[in-house]
Amino acid sequence: MSGAGAPIAGVPVVGARIALVASMWHVVVMDGLIAGAERACAQSQATATVIRGSGSFELPILAKACALSGRFDAVVALGVIIRGDTPHFEYVCAAATSGLSDVALDTMIPVGFGLLTCDTEEQALARAGLEGSREDKGAEATWAALTSLAALRALRGNVSA
Repeated sequence: MSGAGAPIAGVPVVGARIALVASMWHVVVMDGLIAGAERACAQSQATATVIRGSGSFELPILAKACALSGRFDAVVALGVIIRGDTPHFEYVCAAATSGLSDVALDTMIPVGFGLLTCDTEEQALARAGLEGSREDKGAEATWAALTSLAALRALRGNVSA
């Protein structure tokens, strides 16, 4: 299982403002990812705002807009791309992944990576944080963003994370 060894929860950042940027494809999987991210925010006493975009390819521009808005302390990008019969999968995965990485580096705002890149719908459902799922990637991506936010605040001298 790819999630073996993952931290269960990160560092709480009370009062953090988190943008959950989520695609609309694969509704059941997305509902699970969003619910997991919202649970992690609630556990950390962070405020979550869900912003929906069309697909995973559009996540980087929405994440960057949120990061630059001054309204959010961190962004969590949530999406799912399931392999099909054409190279489209590789192009979308590469563009979305690279774009989200660029957002974090360009803005110095943490971006949690909750983009599932799966060969099958069954793999996506197993990672969606639904009842019976093996993993909760929405929560994991949120904890990653919150942990990075706490570390960045500590590095900047704002230890009241």
